[in-house]
Amino acid sequence: MSPMPLDSKRITILLIGIGVMVLGFFVMTLDKEPFGFGFLGITLGPIMVLIGVITPIFALFNFKK
Repeated sequence: MSPMPLDSKRITILLIGIGVMVLGFFVMTLDKEPFGFGFLGITLGPIMVLIGVITPIFALFNFKK
């Protein structure tokens, strides 16, 4: 029987990445400028979403044990 491909550490990293991504989308909605053209909508929110996308990819493809 082969071991599970995702251990508890990788699942935790996946969940943190998804949480950061959702938080980034929420931060984009907090922008008070019209059409989201302020700092939160153009800079901080997308950076958080990008970090939230890269983190689970790192957790899935990190094959070192």
